[in-house]
Order: sequence, then C-alpha cells, then structure tokens
Amino acid sequence: MIHIIELRLPIDHAPQALAAAISKRLGIPEHELLKVEVFKRSYDARKNIALAFTYIVDVVVKDEAAVLQRFVDDPQVRLTPDTSYHFVTKLTDSARSPKLRPIVIGFGPCGIFAALLLAQMGLKPLILERGKAVRERTQDTWKLWRKNVLNPESNVQFGEGGAGTFSDGKLYSQIKDPKFYGRKVIHEFIKAGAPEEILYVAKPHIGTFRLVGIVETMREQIIALGGEIRFSQKVTGFDIEAQHIRGVVLESGEHIAADHVILALGHSARDTFEALHNAGVYLEAKPFSVGFRIEHPQSMIDRARLGPHAGNPLIGAADYKLVHHANNGRSVYSFCMCPGGTVVAATSEPNRVVTNGMSQYSRNERNANAGIVVGITPEDYPGGPLAGIAYQRAIESKAFELGGGTYEAPGQLVGDFLMGRASTAFGSVTPSYKPGVHLTDLASSLPAYAIEAIREALPAFEKKIKGFSMHDAVLTGVETRTSSPLRITRGADFQSLNIKGLYPAGEGAGYAGGILSAGVDGIKVAEAVALSCLRH
Repeated sequence: MIHIIELRLPIDHAPQALAAAISKRLGIPEHELLKVEVFKRSYDARKNIALAFTYIVDVVVKDEAAVLQRFVDDPQVRLTPDTSYHFVTKLTDSARSPKLRPIVIGFGPCGIFAALLLAQMGLKPLILERGKAVRERTQDTWKLWRKNVLNPESNVQFGEGGAGTFSDGKLYSQIKDPKFYGRKVIHEFIKAGAPEEILYVAKPHIGTFRLVGIVETMREQIIALGGEIRFSQKVTGFDIEAQHIRGVVLESGEHIAADHVILALGHSARDTFEALHNAGVYLEAKPFSVGFRIEHPQSMIDRARLGPHAGNPLIGAADYKLVHHANNGRSVYSFCMCPGGTVVAATSEPNRVVTNGMSQYSRNERNANAGIVVGITPEDYPGGPLAGIAYQRAIESKAFELGGGTYEAPGQLVGDFLMGRASTAFGSVTPSYKPGVHLTDLASSLPAYAIEAIREALPAFEKKIKGFSMHDAVLTGVETRTSSPLRITRGADFQSLNIKGLYPAGEGAGYAGGILSAGVDGIKVAEAVALSCLRH
C-alpha cells in the first residue's frame, strides 16, 4: 500500500472528493485506485487558516511500484509502514509455562493491557485489584457524587478500569511510538466494542458510559485466555529476598508467591507507594502539577475556536490546549481538557477534595472544562520520595475545609479570583461538580506562587481564546492528581533498579500519562515479563 500525508479537503466535502484528491495527487486515473483506507483525519483550527480536514491515507493502486518510483524523492508519498502488532513470543506448550504465574497489581489501563498481552501470549496472569468490578464501582462513585459518601477502596481512582474510566476516554498521546503499539491499543478497544472511528480521527475518545462495557469485555477476554482477576484484593506487603521479588502479601494476610510482578498501580495508590518504600524498593520524587478546574460555556469555546464552523457535527465540540510561562518562572497550562463535559469529585481519601474532568462520547453537556495547573518540582516539596504525597494531601485537606467539610468543592468566579475577592453568587455559568460547589476565595487553597502564576495566565489565555477570562467562568478547586508525585524507577529491562522481578509500569510508576500511553506501557512491560519468563 502507498502512504500519503497532507491531503487537505474542505470540511463539507463530498464523499467522492477524497478519491478524486488522491488520484490527482498521484497523477493516476481514479479507476486505477483500487482501495482507500483513512489512516488519520484531523482539522486545523488555527486562526487565519481556512478550516479544512487534513487526511493521511493508505491506498492500493494498480501499479504500486511505478507510482512509488515517481515519488521516490517526495517524503509525503511512500510505502505504507507495517503497523500490525507482532508478539514477542507465544507459549503454546504448557511445559514451557513458568512455574509461578506473573502477577499484575492494578486493573486500570496499564494493568488491563499488561494482563491482556500476557494472556494472549499464553502466560495466564493473576490480576489483583484493590477496588471493585466496574459496575459496582460506578455505584460507589455515584454515592460520593450524589450523597457525599466516600468509599476509600471504590471510587474514581480505585477499581476496575482505573481513573481513566471516569474521564473523557481520550485515546491520543504525544509519546514516541515507532513500533505502533498505540495502534494495538486502539484495535483492542475496537474489538471490545469501541467505535471504529477511534482508529483514524486525530483526537479519538470513547466516553465514560462506553468505557464501562468495553472494560468488562476485555476482562472476559483475559479470563477466557486463562487469566484470573481478583477484586477487592489490596496488596499491603512485598516479599523480597536477595534483591528479588518472591511474592506479595494481601491485606487479608494471604501470601502469593511470584517471581514476576507488574506494578500497574495508578497515581493515587499512596499506601502502596509507602509499602514499597518500606520494603526498600527504589523510588524518587518527580515533578507534577496542581491547580483548579475551569468551566466555560461550551458554545463560547466553539465560537472562539471554530468561528463560523461552530456547531458543525462533523467537527463536534471544540477543545483547546494552552500554556503560559509566568514572570515568576512557573509554567501554567491547560490539562485534560473535556469538551462538553463535567467536573467530577475524584478524591480517594476521607476529608479531602480532588477534582477531575469527565465527558461522555457525545460531549454534549453545557460546559467545557479543563484543568488550569501550575508545574511544581521536588524542590517545592523536599523530604524524599514520599514528600509529594504529603504536599498533595495538605492541598486536598485545605480544599475540603474551604468547601465546607462536606465534599463540596471550593469555587470562585474568574473575575473575583483576578480581583482577589471572595465570590458570593454564580453568574451565567453553573458549575457541574457534584456534590456541589461552595463559593469562597481560592487564594489560600494553593501556594502563593501558584495563585500568582494562574492570575497572570488567565488574561494571557484570553488573548488566545476570547472570553476565557470572562467574569462568570468558574474555578473549582483543587486539581492535584495530574500525574504521580513519584517514580518507581526502572532500568532498560523494565525492572526496578534494585529489585529484580518487579516491573513498575504506567502512570503510578511515573511512565505514562493518560489511557493510551498507559496501555502502551503495559504492552511493553508485558513483553519484558514474557521474555524473562522464557529464560527462567
């Protein structure tokens, strides 16, 4: 097949226009164009550029060799790369199977794909998930949102599907992916019931409701291949001997022997991080970010970003990505932008408030929301690898206090935030956060340098998106779980630097950020485990 990039067509082009554009680009008649597959479709919403779809396509033509020869010096026309996934091994002989099953701790995106790949390779993994199955977990999550009742082991952070289940279901990333592992992740999601368009749209997403069924289907695939999943099984200890993992200990006291353990913990497994630290596993502090969620009318964002094309169903709700380098040296940026979504309660610990963003596949809610966060480094929270957790907890506890101590979140209108005065009434933007937003002054909710940087950034963002600093836009605090505050450092073999057989993976270990990159990391680690099992 021939790979062609940068084909531009009007947003409202006719279906047959793509084939016509391809034949014109290649200089061949349309009847010699035998097959067309869209590899990627995106649109450019930059100002002063006519809004159009940009395509990357793979095509089959009558005389491929001749066409490629004519374009030998054109980097935009070349042979289609092999994007199919190739297993590093497959164990079909039970005699070659390892004596001890590999263990996967955590069943979020990273754990799901690590377990799925191990199962597909014939290694029959055992998965230990501290939370509940996804539908039970959803009920517990709604109890916090509707009744202010938190279950510390079953919530937005913990349970089948991980934190990604209660998010936008975004499936795009900026990671380098020369082996196209991301395509494997996308194909598995489609196989489990996701819409096929996620394979080619530039910024694919699934949405929370669809993710629930997809996660269940993937679980059943793992079980059908010999894997085992145990819910409500929290790992509290690690059996380490001679710098090698020998097993794990559950909260019940049960010991499970293992010589290959994947740590797919997620970024909020604070007690497990402490258990690893106590066991002598090497950890190090890393940068993360803190800030607020901001909400605007989605219609305003659509108009600012898409102009006359706002509301076009072919494009959908508009998103944005913003960054500002403040005078105090801090970077402020938008994080996890959710078009047509809601702000959700995402705490996993009692008497703390944490926010996150979520949207459904339709993205048709009234508000747009995004994190507006400030980058911080270990220099801001000295004290070792667990110091970032203490830093997060202090901010989350203050937010709980400012919100009135009922899991309502503290909030403030943007205009009042910029003026340094408490808000007393909402304007044209009704916040979506449940259990509710308690209006106050957010100045004491974050360190002074973060407040100063965000106050400088909001008017700067106004220059890029008209209305961004509108008085009635709502800030809701606090966003602290942008990424893991530490890294469980690993070597080139994907194993812990000082404990053999221990494989840190995904967001919690500091090696991913989002569903797609976590899934890709799970695949890489599963491959490393499979190759190690063959050698034992």
